[in-house]
Amino acid sequence: MTKFLHTMIRVTDPDATIALFGLLGLSETRRFSSEKGRFTLIYLACPGQDYEVELTYNWPAEDGSAETYTGGRNFGHLAFQVEDIYATCQTLADAGVTINRPPRDGHMAFVKTPDGISIELLQNGRLEPAEPWASMPNIGSW
Repeated sequence: MTKFLHTMIRVTDPDATIALFGLLGLSETRRFSSEKGRFTLIYLACPGQDYEVELTYNWPAEDGSAETYTGGRNFGHLAFQVEDIYATCQTLADAGVTINRPPRDGHMAFVKTPDGISIELLQNGRLEPAEPWASMPNIGSW
C-alpha cells in the first residue's frame, strides 16, 4: 500500500514562508535540524490532515553565502482548497502578499511563496464573480 506523505520545497527564509502558510491555516507539526548536514526540515500541515508540506532550509555556507534556487527546480505548484476564496485572498493581500492571479471567476487564484513557489487556491464549490476581484489584472507570473 502506498501513502502520500508530503511535498518538499526549498526555502531561503523559513520565517517568511511559515508566516505565509500560516495565513492559509497551516502550522508547524515538527522540525528537524542537522548540524552536520547544515540544514533544517520544517513540516507544516492543515489541522486534522496527515498531508504535510516540508520546508527544506539549507543553512548558509561558512563564508555567509547562501544557495539560490530558480524556477522552483521544475516544481509546479501546491494547491489548497479554501472555504471562501475571496476572504482568503483578502487576508493574504492585507498581509502584503501579491495576488498574482486574482479569483476573477470565483474559483481559482494564485500567489507565490517568498521563494517563488506557486500556490494555487481553489474554492470549495464556486462563488459568483465579485468585485474587486472580477476586474483585477494578473500581476507577474504564477
